[in-house]
Amino acid sequence: MSGEPKTRPTSASVPDFLARQPEARRADCEAVCAMMQAATGEPPVMWGEAIVGFGRYAYTNTSRKSFEWPLVAFSPRKHDLTLYIMPGFDAFAGLIAKLGRHKTGKSCLYIKQLADVDAGVLRGIIDGSVRAMAPRRVRG
Repeated sequence: MSGEPKTRPTSASVPDFLARQPEARRADCEAVCAMMQAATGEPPVMWGEAIVGFGRYAYTNTSRKSFEWPLVAFSPRKHDLTLYIMPGFDAFAGLIAKLGRHKTGKSCLYIKQLADVDAGVLRGIIDGSVRAMAPRRVRG
């Protein structure tokens, strides 16, 4: 099992997970959840204990093992709401420039609260991410 991801889909309840979030963070999570569900047409699924993912795509790690990961996902972390934008941000430079207050990692978008960003631009990034991942999408 070495080299396999520790984070996998679970049967845990997404509504229960969101209900445990502080009120202000919960509202942001529910809004992001709706955006991601609309973009993918897939219901939210808990991945591990703290990631809400939508859809799946296949990837191969450096050991040439194939796994699946959500097309898009988010996690309410202690300091930021983290959005997982799997193709990264190179193709979204124009949108990222218009987004508002945020930070990025390789494929992570960190925002403190939705009020800090333009929701329409964020939807554009999420929608573009899902379209970019379509060739690797796993159905069923």
